[in-house]
Amino acid sequence: MASSNSQFPLLLSLFLLFHHLLSANASLHKTRHLSSALLRQSPTTSHLNVTQPTRYFEVTKPIKLPRTKPCSHLILTHDFGYTYGKSPVLANYTPPSHCTPLQASKIVLEFKATCKGRQFDRIFGVWLGGVELLRGCTAEPTPSGILWSVEKDITKYHSLLVKNQRQTLAVYLGNLIDTTYTGVYHVNITIHFYTAERNMNYHEHDSNNLAYGYSSNADLILPISRNLPLNEGLWFQIKNSMDMEVKEFRIPRNAYRAVLEVFLSFHENDEFWYTNLQSEFISMNKLADTPGNGPFREVVISLDGEVVGAIWPFTVIYTGGISPLLWTPITGIGSFDLPSYDIEITPFLGNILDGKIHRFGFSVTNALNLWLIDANLHLWLDSKSSTTEGKLLKHNVMPLHVSLLSDFQGLNGKMLTNASRSISSTGLIKSSYGEITTHSIQDFSYSNSILIRKDGNLQVFDQMIHFDDTVYTRMPSYFAYSVSSFKRFPLLLSIHQLDRKNGTISLMTDVKLGFYEERSENSGFDFFFSSLRNLQSGLVVLEVEDNFVVDALWNTRQTYKYHGSDLCYFRNISSSNDTVLYDKVENTCKKGPDSNSNVGILHPSPSQARMSFLVPNVVNKKKGVLSY
Repeated sequence: MASSNSQFPLLLSLFLLFHHLLSANASLHKTRHLSSALLRQSPTTSHLNVTQPTRYFEVTKPIKLPRTKPCSHLILTHDFGYTYGKSPVLANYTPPSHCTPLQASKIVLEFKATCKGRQFDRIFGVWLGGVELLRGCTAEPTPSGILWSVEKDITKYHSLLVKNQRQTLAVYLGNLIDTTYTGVYHVNITIHFYTAERNMNYHEHDSNNLAYGYSSNADLILPISRNLPLNEGLWFQIKNSMDMEVKEFRIPRNAYRAVLEVFLSFHENDEFWYTNLQSEFISMNKLADTPGNGPFREVVISLDGEVVGAIWPFTVIYTGGISPLLWTPITGIGSFDLPSYDIEITPFLGNILDGKIHRFGFSVTNALNLWLIDANLHLWLDSKSSTTEGKLLKHNVMPLHVSLLSDFQGLNGKMLTNASRSISSTGLIKSSYGEITTHSIQDFSYSNSILIRKDGNLQVFDQMIHFDDTVYTRMPSYFAYSVSSFKRFPLLLSIHQLDRKNGTISLMTDVKLGFYEERSENSGFDFFFSSLRNLQSGLVVLEVEDNFVVDALWNTRQTYKYHGSDLCYFRNISSSNDTVLYDKVENTCKKGPDSNSNVGILHPSPSQARMSFLVPNVVNKKKGVLSY
């Protein structure tokens, strides 16, 4: 991009190139970064010496499967070449005749892909009957080729997958092929059905017990997405802060619970929304075409015009984001399988059980182009009654509170953004179970600090999101169900430019990203808990001469620690210049902290954060390591 300020430092220009560089064939859903082609052509890039395809992977816990042989059903094989802006690839789906899906206790979607050549990362989505099953980002290929796979537990869509009628599977992966970007994504999608073990102690549905009903999968799932036929994906596009996309729907009149599962992803000028500068800073420094509106974003969900929930999203970094070197072969948290978010709609059921058409709305506070959003409405139905009825007892939406502080002169300064919000609701449903009272509470807090020093040659972005959900349900005489999720999303990003005496420039990018969650679920007869601490850190040092990368060193480390009532899983892994240095995996539950996990609080004090991002004094080319 070009700036009207001729003194704008190279670092900030490179940073914006990392984030907002457009190729001649600009793609709506393509991430911006310093050209991966430029990085891949670096003479020190290890890919040039690789002849075999490299396996890329996202570090996550394994899916707990029954010890039974799966019945597998290949539902799509397709090569995604020139597909940008075109219709999704469609396939017919019916429950496979060679399987017994009705008896499946676990269902897994497997998305496998290979690619060779040069290509940007691309967002993709998989829908069945308009219901989104998976959203992910492709890996960026190399000349020697890559392969990767995503395995996702989709058991909660059981009622959709076993529906005995023909449905349409839709897959959108917008890709472009030309003389420079040659990578075609070869994709296979398979569903694996696992029957339960004979001696497995799992609970059959008890139609007389509400707790069993709440712990089961939904009886019906409605798509809250765009309808086929269309071009591009089934998601809605949010293009600015005033934009609201609406979907009409109607539900059966005997529902007693409703949960809205929301999928979202952010692109173009908001792909790195957490680094967007305040508009005043941009205006004062005449930084043309620089993404603004500050670094805070909130996804707002409304029902018939009334706010019913919000999402403060996790900062997924796609496989080409910030620097594509960081994500080879260990990809970013959530990049292959983007997280979805649940909003409890049960308190509002009384307003939509009238058999009439109602509307969900989606908007994004401070949004710039582009956000992709859709949802699935999970419904639990009363099998002993043709109608249920209810009413909203209480609904309290605390106004969004945002505070902005800034202190800067020219390109130097600091910007602080803090935000908080609380949404709570209580509703009553009368069903064959009796009177059901459901309480839902969402609490949010947010802090973001942007530090710019050395006339823009040092930038530090420090952010923390707290996103807490609690739902509990009671009958008149007993407690029935509760679920709580307490999440923290820390992020620390530094970019530092140092001019060398020999005319070259050293550019260091340091990122630390965390996804922490404490979760519990109590259904009266069973209790589930889990703790996840997932921390990733990466460092890239580039030597740039005449806008060409002449040397590059990079490493990525990740510690993943999951402890739950279902399983325990620990993985500590590190890679350097695309080579895995160590990979420690444990599947046993340990009491107390793991001394080798290196999983801790991400954020040091602001002064410590600045000190930790001092650029290395030298790039040690002989040893291939970073010297401080």
